[in-house]
Amino acid sequence: MRVLLATGMVVMLASYAFAQQSNVPKYREEDKEKTMQQKAADKAAQDAYQKSLNNIPDKGPTDPWGAVRSTDAPKPVATTEKPKKTKTGRTDTKP
Repeated sequence: MRVLLATGMVVMLASYAFAQQSNVPKYREEDKEKTMQQKAADKAAQDAYQKSLNNIPDKGPTDPWGAVRSTDAPKPVATTEKPKKTKTGRTDTKP
């Protein structure tokens, strides 16, 4: 019984693999000639594709950090005068 079940499973798996290979062209097999109707359909599809590409508006350069960066110029930082060092190296000496 096990042999029959194993054989059935192998046959089922092989049939799926064979069905997938049936539509693949063979090596060095020449393409079949297209009919006038197929050529017209291909041309219409290509024209529709080109027309759809032309309908896309041109977009200027994008700035991905534009929402993060502020539009104002950065404010200048007020510089503070550094205290002068004395001979001892301390800056908080009293005169």
